[in-house]
Amino acid sequence: MVDSYDDSLDEGKSKTQVKRELHALVDLGERLTTLKADVLAKLPLTDGLRRALAEAPKHTANIARKRHILFIGRLMRDQDTAAILQLLDQLDASTRQYNERFHNLERWRDRLVTGNDEVLEKFVNEYPDADRQHLRQLIRQAQHETAQNKPPAATRKIFKYIRELDETQRGLR
Repeated sequence: MVDSYDDSLDEGKSKTQVKRELHALVDLGERLTTLKADVLAKLPLTDGLRRALAEAPKHTANIARKRHILFIGRLMRDQDTAAILQLLDQLDASTRQYNERFHNLERWRDRLVTGNDEVLEKFVNEYPDADRQHLRQLIRQAQHETAQNKPPAATRKIFKYIRELDETQRGLR
């Protein structure tokens, strides 16, 4: 629900198109109300919107919640929605971008476990903050577990470690 039509938003667009864009802002604002505080801290938001998002759980009555969501939608007009959507796509497990990033990290893990020092050097070149010694130790453990048909605990540790490196490098952590 859009509160009102504003001619200043009309830059040669039809009234219907402007309303669609305002509805999209309200929907994005509502999506932001479901995020955890640590994720919200990473988003480029104004202080007013941060306060409004923090107050959102307090509004439990249906009409009060609806009114507050519309207020958040109005505040969304002043935000860099492209940057917000880009970061949300990287964090949202249902998006293609997140899945591609996840599969890329899985491929790195598999190459590290089955590869040699050359693969490790390529990984360290791409992720310069990587602790080479710690990674080599995890790789040896994973290869040992694989050889003895043990559960892949070290392989999971490798994946967790490279995911943390990737998130740190991308500024998600």
